[in-house]
Amino acid sequence: MGVVTEDKIDTVPGSSGQSEEDAPPFPSNVDDAKLVRKIDMRVMPMLFGIYLVAFLDRVNISNALTMSMPDDLNLYGNRANVALLIFYIPYIIFEIPSNVIMKKLKPHIWLSGCIIAFGIVMLGQAFVQSYGGLIATRFFLGWAESGIFPGSFYLISFWYKRAEAQKRFTIYWSSVIFAGAFGGLLASGIAKMDGMRGLENWRWIFLLEGVASILVGITALFFCADFPQQASWLTEDEKAAVIAKTRNYEDDEVKVTKSDLASFFRDPKGYLAAIMYFTIVIPIYAFAYFAPTIIKALGYGTIQTQLHSVPPFAAALGLCLVMAYFSDKYAIRYPFILFGDLLIIIGLAIMLSLHGSEHFSAEYLGICFITMGSFSAGAVIICWVLMNMQGHAERSIGSGFVIGVGNSGGIVAVFCFTKDDAPLYKRGYWILMAMALAGTVSTVAYGLVVARERRRQIQAEGKTDKEKILSL
Repeated sequence: MGVVTEDKIDTVPGSSGQSEEDAPPFPSNVDDAKLVRKIDMRVMPMLFGIYLVAFLDRVNISNALTMSMPDDLNLYGNRANVALLIFYIPYIIFEIPSNVIMKKLKPHIWLSGCIIAFGIVMLGQAFVQSYGGLIATRFFLGWAESGIFPGSFYLISFWYKRAEAQKRFTIYWSSVIFAGAFGGLLASGIAKMDGMRGLENWRWIFLLEGVASILVGITALFFCADFPQQASWLTEDEKAAVIAKTRNYEDDEVKVTKSDLASFFRDPKGYLAAIMYFTIVIPIYAFAYFAPTIIKALGYGTIQTQLHSVPPFAAALGLCLVMAYFSDKYAIRYPFILFGDLLIIIGLAIMLSLHGSEHFSAEYLGICFITMGSFSAGAVIICWVLMNMQGHAERSIGSGFVIGVGNSGGIVAVFCFTKDDAPLYKRGYWILMAMALAGTVSTVAYGLVVARERRRQIQAEGKTDKEKILSL
């Protein structure tokens, strides 16, 4: 079986297949290394900050649920799971429309508006008095955040060539992991604020993080980057250099048409990519939401639970960075995704087979393996899929569709670990095992489709490029 390198044959995005030889030349007076550093400093920090606070605000409810929130809001039975679920309904529905709107309004306006709206709703969540109020705020949180994740990946894909992409996608993706780790540390401190100014400690989580989101959103209005053609901080030669090396030649005012939609949905890669991402999202969200709950079931108090939720995310961050380095170095995505799936399977096998205080270390290792495998594979999947999409039309549709379908896995994830299945959570672990196996199959299938497509394009051009297709 062939090993699939990162992408398809380079063609002009959205065109009829113009080859690399037809590309406009890279301006000779532009230092590429210096240009990349300039882009890194201008594009990545703000996007990292935006999604750090967005994901932190999305999953901070997991920390609040280990405090007095369930009693204060009467969250009996599976009400807490339903509150987690309601977030995903608007979040999924509005992802493709959000990318289209962002293209029209410009990223710095749309993304900053989304995060400011998110912060305002989060402030409201700090003062809810009932289950109904929680449901309402979770719904509007999903609506406000729907544009941030796919929109940011969509934007990043236009700034870097393929050999540079994985490191930058991973940097952005790492904001999710930082949120998981930092959320536990922050919650351990906020847990001590119970009763301050008459507010329960869980309310302080939403209040403080809501304010932080609004401040980040205001900052993003001035510092968030737009698409390369719109970047006032680049010279004309630098703009030409970015466009030349990324091969995004089309007019940035291109419209998304019905023909573009039809073309995308005729391609099986889109469906395989969505399945691949769906299967990895389920363990990602399951552990983002329930890692504190699972750890608490091992016998820890509130503060110790929050602190012990940090190391699995720290380990995941380390693995993500290592995989990003080697994935870009060898221009291969495929085996790194499969390695992540393998870690998930091993971790789940540990959690399903070992229980009790005498196996605490092994169980905690299993939690680390699942977290490491899911978050590291997720970063590579996003890069692999988006860099196989071409141009504004395909990427705006594709990123919204793949991430939208994938994020519907959050609906499954929020019901993986329910109170009636505690403390062993075997049903949840078996669901995750099924997803890991399905993810492995879809990864292999997607790789084979991309390899076949690449071979056909090479043959059509009358070339034999062994660097494009490697043999196992």
